[in-house]
Amino acid sequence: MLCCQRVLGWGRFALLWGCVLVCGTARGAGVTLITHGYGGNVADWVIPMCNQIPLRSDFPGTNHTRYQFSITRSGNLLYTTVTLLGGGDPLTSDSGEIIIALDWSTLSSLGGASSSEIAAEAAEALLASNLIPALGGRRLAELPLHLIGHSRGASVVAEMARELGAVGVWVEHQTTLDPYPVNLLGDPGTMRNYANVFYADNYWQNRDFPAGKSLAGAYNRYLPELSGGYASGQNHSDTHLWYHGTVDGNTPAGDNLATITSAQRSTWWTALEQAGTNAGFRYSLIGGGDRFSSQEPNGPGNGRINDGVNRKWDLGAGAGANRTSLPANSGAWPNLVRLNLAGTNVVVSGQPVPIALYYQLGAAPAATGSLSLYLDLDANPYNENETELLNCTLSGTGPNAVAALSTNAQPNPAAIMPRTYRLFGRLADGSRARYLYAPQTITLTPSLQAPTLLDPVWQGNQFRFTLAAMPGQRIVIQRTPDFQTWTPVVTNVMRGPSAQIILSASSADPPGFYRALLTP
Repeated sequence: MLCCQRVLGWGRFALLWGCVLVCGTARGAGVTLITHGYGGNVADWVIPMCNQIPLRSDFPGTNHTRYQFSITRSGNLLYTTVTLLGGGDPLTSDSGEIIIALDWSTLSSLGGASSSEIAAEAAEALLASNLIPALGGRRLAELPLHLIGHSRGASVVAEMARELGAVGVWVEHQTTLDPYPVNLLGDPGTMRNYANVFYADNYWQNRDFPAGKSLAGAYNRYLPELSGGYASGQNHSDTHLWYHGTVDGNTPAGDNLATITSAQRSTWWTALEQAGTNAGFRYSLIGGGDRFSSQEPNGPGNGRINDGVNRKWDLGAGAGANRTSLPANSGAWPNLVRLNLAGTNVVVSGQPVPIALYYQLGAAPAATGSLSLYLDLDANPYNENETELLNCTLSGTGPNAVAALSTNAQPNPAAIMPRTYRLFGRLADGSRARYLYAPQTITLTPSLQAPTLLDPVWQGNQFRFTLAAMPGQRIVIQRTPDFQTWTPVVTNVMRGPSAQIILSASSADPPGFYRALLTP
């Protein structure tokens, strides 16, 4: 409809004020860490898996960073060295993704170290502010963590979750591949999914030695005999090859030691798993799969996908006893556990954006923290191309509770260009902060606020005025001599809050009036 509020005459011309014609999934920055087991190394299959992650079609950007962490011993002390494997600056990449191959090969066999010792050193590396100079003092633990381990390496990542939980850091995703701790080498006899793990999945077989096991609190996917991958009798290695086939959707797909062919694509995965493209890594933040699904890919009674969601608190999948309480949790780190758009992801600029989140904060409920929500042009919270939507103070929860929050953030239509953005949150508590992106994108459409024509000036044979409108609006200027017939004169897409309009005219032109209309 048209809403006309005021007419201003100016000699032979006039301005008509206030006339208006009212007419996706995203993943964000994270750390993926992959490690081997007894007698293994990263060259055989771990690095090939790391290399495939940024080649996926659903990868949230065009660049990333890959590192190798090598844990070795000097005297009685373990230490970590870092090698850049590929990619660019982690503070400027458009994906914000950091992929780590964790190598403890010199300590993984007899005479080496226990999985708990390796986990303590690896967790310390994720918490360190000076291990990777390229991060400029930032810690890897600020970002969502996906920890993936095979065999004894599964025990390493489970123990890493416990170590991180001791200082209050949540692990966003824990993936175990044929878990096999070795008690004789000092590994914990029982593997657990701890209370600070949001999602856990476990892929295992019991046909060959060493045999994996089902883990309480995880989405458990039992793997039958997998023929045609590694040599006969190596189902233990076929487990990580199966998972590789969910990271790399190509056929053939190889992990440097074995290959998945079309024959394996047709037999290793169920129909629901779609030859591997709807399984395994699909349920990572990068893969974007529905972890709250009640589907049972391996058939009725053989594990639901949402079995792996943390139910110690109702984070969207119900409550239940599927996590082990942490032996210690200082609550030193704040955590955004979930973050989602609560309404449509297409919003008129200037209108409220409903947002829902879960968080854990502080050593006690008396603690406070600062929550900031941002619209981002890419998926990296560090490269300073985001715009703050909201900043507020949150009350603490203590380490034994999780709080839910529903709020509205209101984009400023005068400052934010309409387009598609990613939404992320930053929860800070003193010197520590953690980040999380919502899985949905948000598309801002131009404001419906009426444009205005201001400051008319007649100079020579030119008529000048200012068009005041909101960024992104498409405005057509129309002219009429009689308020009956309107003729388009010029159309502008606003790049800022105002634009100068200059129209040429002659003394022979009849008197006219002008108006500005929003157009689609």
